[in-house]
Amino acid sequence: MIDIGYVRLHPGILDTAMKNRGKQPIETQLLDYEEEFRGHQTKLQQLLEERNNVSDEFGRCKAAGQNVNALISRIESVKKSINTQTELTENAKTKYISLLETIPNIPSDECPIGPDEGSNLEIRMHGSPRNFNWPPREHHQIGDHLNMMDFTRAARIAGSRYVFLFSDLARLERALSQFMLDVHTMEHGYTEVYVPLILERSAMYGVGQLPKFEEDLFRTTVGTYLIPTSEASLANIHNSEILRESELPLRYTAYTPCFRSEAGAAGKDTAGMLRQHQFGKVELVSITSPGQAIEEHERMTMCAENILKKLQLPYRTVILSTGDMGFASEKTYDIEVWLPGQGKYREISSCSRCGTFQARRMNTRFKNEETKKNEYVHTLNGSGIAVGRCLIAVLENYQLEDGSVEIPEILIPYFGKSKIESR
Repeated sequence: MIDIGYVRLHPGILDTAMKNRGKQPIETQLLDYEEEFRGHQTKLQQLLEERNNVSDEFGRCKAAGQNVNALISRIESVKKSINTQTELTENAKTKYISLLETIPNIPSDECPIGPDEGSNLEIRMHGSPRNFNWPPREHHQIGDHLNMMDFTRAARIAGSRYVFLFSDLARLERALSQFMLDVHTMEHGYTEVYVPLILERSAMYGVGQLPKFEEDLFRTTVGTYLIPTSEASLANIHNSEILRESELPLRYTAYTPCFRSEAGAAGKDTAGMLRQHQFGKVELVSITSPGQAIEEHERMTMCAENILKKLQLPYRTVILSTGDMGFASEKTYDIEVWLPGQGKYREISSCSRCGTFQARRMNTRFKNEETKKNEYVHTLNGSGIAVGRCLIAVLENYQLEDGSVEIPEILIPYFGKSKIESR
């Protein structure tokens, strides 16, 4: 969550941030709620001190054989006041925290200001879209021709937005994930992690998924949640810990299935695999000191881009505008791959810098070696990359006129052959 102390020291900064995100001003209300809570908290502390003082006096008087009836009455009165003040304090705290935990991160000054994706800023482009001598097919058309992609049977047993991949397409999904993990661990220095796929509510709260985005999650009957991305698991590895500064940065990667309810996505990308309830993704997470975060963000983005470069897939990288960026992010790069079947660039990775926003929720800190004080770490996360969308990109960019698909050269050792043909 945001640093309320920083907001107090920089009047107007939160309202400016909310305006830039396309949301209503909230700074005055938040500061009023905090002041109300602190006021009640101070009164409660004063009453507790009074109770202790009266109890001490009661002990001294009783030991001296003095009449303590008045002190007994006073103690009872203070106890009643404490009970009342405790309730007032808890109610004020709940109101304050309930508002605070719904407020998004304050965007960096580096982000373009705008209401939506139309204001995103392209910063670089790599590769050129291939020229086809025929109308390029979309991935689901290719999958249907190959007889290896079946949405109808998946819908029969699971509902919409699920898919069966057969034979070489299932193999391609596996090859892509192994290739990505090898690159990130062997070349980019990430530590591979096998993670839990179901997390407690507190862990989802820690990364900012709860309470605001509960409708986007799949909840189990015992109140736990399926992960929407392994970021939720990886970022929580050091939940409530105090790390050594010399350990930082920590870099983790994992390949997992991910689960999203896609609430509010009705009518969006209904054809094919672009927006599924279940999909595979290789995730990157970094935990850094404040001074390392900006450089680490650039590095992480380059690591994700490197996957597309090795696969020779055309892409572009954009900085998300203030109105398009995620809840926990202070700056986000989106990497968009070219899909010739759609004739447009589509997101395949988001790499976000979150500052201390998640660390405050997770209470993850490090000991500053110079000041000897505990400070909140900075967290970063990125797709390294979405495996299902990468499969889509390979199918569309490497399709042949007869409906078969070539395999990118670097992927052949993982896949075992150079071409996919209809079964």
